[in-house]
Amino acid sequence: MTLESILIFLLIGAVAGWLAGLIVKGFGFGLIGNIVVGILGAFIAGYVFPAIGVSLGAGILGAILHATIGAVILLLVVRVIKRA
Repeated sequence: MTLESILIFLLIGAVAGWLAGLIVKGFGFGLIGNIVVGILGAFIAGYVFPAIGVSLGAGILGAILHATIGAVILLLVVRVIKRA
């Protein structure tokens, strides 16, 4: 991976984590936390979406949407686990 691709990877993770925190109210993790949540969300969506046959498109906007939906799923699961 080049430095440029790593920076894009981190930027997409940060934006996706921030958007997921806005969608799932009550979750704010700071910059590093948002990056981690966004990256984990991208991995979750990368596993779930192909299994159910969903494709969101390509490019940076598609990657942000993909990672955001995965991050929202992650935050909702965390919320359910915290309540239990």
